[in-house]
Amino acid sequence: MRDIDVALVTGGGIVTVFLVLGALGVLLLLVALVLGDVLDGALEGLSAGFFSTEALAGFLGALGFGGAIALDATGSTSLAVVIGLVLGVLLGAVAARASRFLHGTGETDTVRTSDMVEKIGQVVDAIPEGGFGVVSISVAGHRTRLNARSSVAVPAGTQVSVTQVISPTAVQVEPLFLP
Repeated sequence: MRDIDVALVTGGGIVTVFLVLGALGVLLLLVALVLGDVLDGALEGLSAGFFSTEALAGFLGALGFGGAIALDATGSTSLAVVIGLVLGVLLGAVAARASRFLHGTGETDTVRTSDMVEKIGQVVDAIPEGGFGVVSISVAGHRTRLNARSSVAVPAGTQVSVTQVISPTAVQVEPLFLP
């Protein structure tokens, strides 16, 4: 009878550890959803993007709950730890990849002047013949104002198309002639 009590306490203790790890993973995921990117700053120095809050939450959740299920199914603590670790690494990697996909890589967040070519904008300050005016152009949700010149005088309010980049702050435009 004593051996059964020791086995239950030991096995119950391990199951509890697994369940607590799984619950921590779920709690961390909920906190990440509520607080957004605040927690990612704490993990920023660990790696080049693999360690996100979502990845850590997925790892802990899969390790904990997967280990508890494996322990219940096999009865072997060491096998449960191995299965929990494998599931944790797999789910953590999937969560990291999904997090990078959803958050973006940041490469397309910066709008460059070269992105303006062939975009349609509107003249804000009239463009005199041979001189510069100002146009407003929207690219990827970013509204940008640039100096602009044209081969003809263009009054304010006219829609124009960017034909060339002159400099990082100036573009060549031509008015749109809509029927």
